[in-house]
Amino acid sequence: MDGHSPEITQQLLGQLKNLVPEAFADGRLHVESLKRAIGEEHVLEKNERYHLDWPGKSQAYKLLQVPSSATLRPQSELSINFDTAEHVFIEGENLEVLKVLQKAYFGKVKLIYIDPPYNTGSDSFIYPDRFQESKADYLKRINELDDDGQLMREGFFRKNNKENGHYHSNWLNMMLPRLYLARNLLREDGVIFVSIDDIEVHNLRCVMNEIFGEENFLACICWQKKYAPSNDTVDFSPMHDFILVFGRERECSESGKAIALLNRTERTAEQNKLYKNPDNDPRGVWTSDNYLCNKTAEQRPNLYYPIVHPKTGEEIWPSRKAVWRYGKATHLRHIKENRIWWGENQDNTVPRYKRFLNEVSGVIANTWWTHQTSGHNDEAKKESRILLGDLGADFDTPKPVRLIKRIIQLATTPGTDEEDDGGEAVEIRERSPLYEPPETKLKANKGRIANQEIILDFFSGSGTTAQAVLEMNREDGGSRKVVCVQLPEVVAENFTIADIARERIRRVIQKIQAEADLASPAPENLGFKSFVLVPSNFKQWRGDDIETAEQLAEQLEMFIQSEKDGADVGNILYELLLKAGLPLTTPLERLCIPTLERENQNATVWRVNDGELLFILETFHSDMIIPLLALKPKEIVCLDSVFHNSDELKTNLDLQCRDARIRFTCI
Repeated sequence: MDGHSPEITQQLLGQLKNLVPEAFADGRLHVESLKRAIGEEHVLEKNERYHLDWPGKSQAYKLLQVPSSATLRPQSELSINFDTAEHVFIEGENLEVLKVLQKAYFGKVKLIYIDPPYNTGSDSFIYPDRFQESKADYLKRINELDDDGQLMREGFFRKNNKENGHYHSNWLNMMLPRLYLARNLLREDGVIFVSIDDIEVHNLRCVMNEIFGEENFLACICWQKKYAPSNDTVDFSPMHDFILVFGRERECSESGKAIALLNRTERTAEQNKLYKNPDNDPRGVWTSDNYLCNKTAEQRPNLYYPIVHPKTGEEIWPSRKAVWRYGKATHLRHIKENRIWWGENQDNTVPRYKRFLNEVSGVIANTWWTHQTSGHNDEAKKESRILLGDLGADFDTPKPVRLIKRIIQLATTPGTDEEDDGGEAVEIRERSPLYEPPETKLKANKGRIANQEIILDFFSGSGTTAQAVLEMNREDGGSRKVVCVQLPEVVAENFTIADIARERIRRVIQKIQAEADLASPAPENLGFKSFVLVPSNFKQWRGDDIETAEQLAEQLEMFIQSEKDGADVGNILYELLLKAGLPLTTPLERLCIPTLERENQNATVWRVNDGELLFILETFHSDMIIPLLALKPKEIVCLDSVFHNSDELKTNLDLQCRDARIRFTCI
């Protein structure tokens, strides 16, 4: 835990060194050696290759490589069931938030859906499209200044007018680093869906090809966002938007066939009408399928053979341009299993295959999504007004809940919950006579998810994705978890988009409770944790202006205590969780260890991740060592200040941990 988000460049170099060690010498990458290793003998001249380039692209890559020292501060007062909630809402600039989440959520997200600001030519890149806020107001709002009042990082907040000469470049500079960081968070079987219109769809496709790899492109969906044309436009009335879909890593079977990353959808009653049972087959209704394929006799000679007609006894040969779909042995098995259909009176000249409804797995998704099946903009506006109309906020182009639900159905599965038996605390108490049972629990260690699928939306807007996840979990009993990120720009008097999104989540939970007649307050599986992006709780070393020994001594004096004065213990705990690579919903227990040195006083220890990790953030005394070691953690993390300047006490704990093979970390 070095206090910063991972360095992307060093991660890439490390991966490359493992793959191509001969391309490195003296710890440095030699490009010519790398080219030689991959067999690239002839190097193209500069710019003589197929790629998308634009002004500021290099700077955008540099921006994503700058590590962040920021953190997320819990907002329990704005949450529902903070202690037990599995859903997360984060208020803050999404590029910085994505950096903060890198270590804790790397490779853990199943689905990312984003609806970024469309490049209309009149927007600031503070989201969504039509709302604007000055950079100074934004920075003031989220307190994103360091101790000296300096900006922690630079972003893209300028007005993006068509007349500025970098109309497309500015938008691409905004999108590139966010998409790159988003890819890091996806699981190997994860997928990303990105809504976009026809102004930037071609550029976005090129950027995503570069980041995700063209081989991982899955589809460009055309979504019918309107059901009626607009007569106030010129030449054409836009009726659709696009959704680009990419996978994190497309896998193939041993035969080279691509393995599906998405689910099939359930069949409709209309589709099932095609299935009948004219021969009263006991296996149920069926439909007939073509027995021929599109291969020639020259291509598939084993599929060119005669079939005996059961009624006439004559040999039926396929066309040499379209042979049978199945080999001879398979055909004989079909006859034995009564899977060949020659018509009700066996009058057909070519057989057909009987395909039973109970053997059909579902319908594969197509790329044309109508407003009847996936909703439209007007529907989305009505949904927003019903839930949030009293707040005075209105959105120009919100996405309907049905659209997000369809994406979630394709990309995720409901999952299941497993209940913990709660016996762990009794076992610990028996091991340690000095251990007292927890007086309070920050998060109950139960309802652990066996098949957890995380959904991320870092342009969350008014919170449509969160609503879709909550409602789908209620409908199918799923355990999907959502993480939403939204910038706090002003949308109405006294309200920001982040405020509205949180309120929407609250009202959706209340609606689900009312419809299901659930107890109040909301049960543990309903709720969300709210966080806000803030500077680190720890002091940041600044050596740029140190020129004398006196200045160095002064700086060292300031860092005797690593955390900032007045830093809240709960805030520090969540910062350490993130920087230790643990998600924001990690189970936490507050243990109260009795201290013999101080009568009637207990010391708080935070027990994390099923007891693998202990955090000591407030105080420490020597009589705590035995009960702590009895908990048998893998690691103990302490703030240096808990030892009250006693090197002897700290050294004693360090040595005891070494003897017990427990890692000891002091911050």
